[in-house]
Amino acid sequence: MVTTTPPATAVAAAPTGAAGAAYRDLLALDRPCYVLRDSGGRVRTSGDQSEVAQVVAAGGQVLAATGPRPATALGDPAFRAAHGVRYAYMAGAMANGIASAPMVAALARAGFLASFGAAGVLPARVDEALAAIVRDAAGAPFACNLIHSPSESAMEAATVDACLRHGVTTLEASAFVEPTAQLVRYRLAGLHRGRDGRVEIGHRVIGKVSRAEVAERFLRPAPADLVRGLLAAGDVTPEQAELAATVPLADDITAEADSGGHTDRRPLVVLLPELLALAERIRREQGRPSAVRVGAAGGIGTPAAAAAAFALGAAYVVTGSVNQSTVEADQSDTTKRMLAATGVADTAMTPSADMFELGVEVQVLRRGTLFPGRARQLYELYRAYDGLDALPADVRDTLEKRVFRRTLDDVWADCVEFFTRRDPDQITRAADDPRRRMALVFRWYLGRSSGWSIAGDPDRAADYQVWCGPAMGAFNAWVAGTYLAEVGNRHVAEVAGHLMVGAAFHERVAALRAAGVRLPSSATTYIPVVPSQ
Repeated sequence: MVTTTPPATAVAAAPTGAAGAAYRDLLALDRPCYVLRDSGGRVRTSGDQSEVAQVVAAGGQVLAATGPRPATALGDPAFRAAHGVRYAYMAGAMANGIASAPMVAALARAGFLASFGAAGVLPARVDEALAAIVRDAAGAPFACNLIHSPSESAMEAATVDACLRHGVTTLEASAFVEPTAQLVRYRLAGLHRGRDGRVEIGHRVIGKVSRAEVAERFLRPAPADLVRGLLAAGDVTPEQAELAATVPLADDITAEADSGGHTDRRPLVVLLPELLALAERIRREQGRPSAVRVGAAGGIGTPAAAAAAFALGAAYVVTGSVNQSTVEADQSDTTKRMLAATGVADTAMTPSADMFELGVEVQVLRRGTLFPGRARQLYELYRAYDGLDALPADVRDTLEKRVFRRTLDDVWADCVEFFTRRDPDQITRAADDPRRRMALVFRWYLGRSSGWSIAGDPDRAADYQVWCGPAMGAFNAWVAGTYLAEVGNRHVAEVAGHLMVGAAFHERVAALRAAGVRLPSSATTYIPVVPSQ
């Protein structure tokens, strides 16, 4: 059932000859790259200004040029400064701790922003993970994910409490439709007025959005009613409540296009310009000196994709799916090999565990697993029947034998035990509501399926839920034949470095193309090599 061997491909190699020389000149990102035509009509590249002068003196000419462009110069410098990172690059959170503490710490030490995948993780484990990151990140900044959990508000509160305890300076807010009290509490708890009278923001928020109406809520100040409620409860100070109206809810918003997990699957070329225009409109309306920064996520799996996002105006880029197959991801080796064999068309949409009742979907891997079809069947049954007792006998029998592999009564007992520790209100609300009880039982399968994938449970391989977008397939195609084709070589900071160096490389290629220069195709595709080479 599970395919674990990547397809055979030709070995990638750096170009040779004139194309190789052009490739090396383009890859020397700290030097300009000139395209020259010498007096004999031969066209070549050079990064040596003395050679350029000699060619011109001998009757040749400079056809085009592109300046130095190190990877650290990509994106908005204000993003790098605000978050204390070297690169305008973020590794977004992957739930259930797949974006692990070792992953976040490794990226932080290398100068990248990374977000711990706190969604679905019990509070005690979130606390342990944040403590480990603080210990291992060598003082470098990092983020923690806060996912909107409309049916589990206690989890939001616990995550915010942990972030405040451990001094986490950035929160990545995902799946929010409306701001919640806990999100606003985190934002306001970092506000104070400096000695010069200006508002200082100690807690940064990055809102992950895929719709303009949701983005607008992050671009404006926190809702006044939530601020008043927090003040009345003593969760913020009078000064913080006063300053709330002077700053937007978020410092950055991430335009989430066709990504893994929660996604509206909107094209980035449509979504990103829309949100950039919205951010600028609200900036003008509010009279602010600068707009909330807008980054790009979804489909960022190759240097060319990252370069395209920057060309569209992204302040930073966010990766997700590609990090799931890296060494530091808290994902099983079996699943990592599945991901390494993924193509761009090997994903599907399926009901989500955390917003099951609302019909919200997530994008998952469909190759090698039966999970997408089984999850959709459960949602259809939820819509069709009023409770577990209303299920036809043959349907219930099939679910128990093939999907749950346990009686539904046993599954409900597990749900009671689980939510008693995590969010007891869930059980209270389901006591007299058969349909809600059915939803919790069905969510048991949806929730456990990602756990089976993370653990690499061989007995449940057909039920693995693996959040994944088409960027994973694009990444695999790009690294085919290189050292990154092997899962064991995919260290997350190296992947991030290659994506950013490659993006700077492709940006220089695009600049020369815009000037009318056409270089050999073999010279215009960045090839990742082992860093020591």
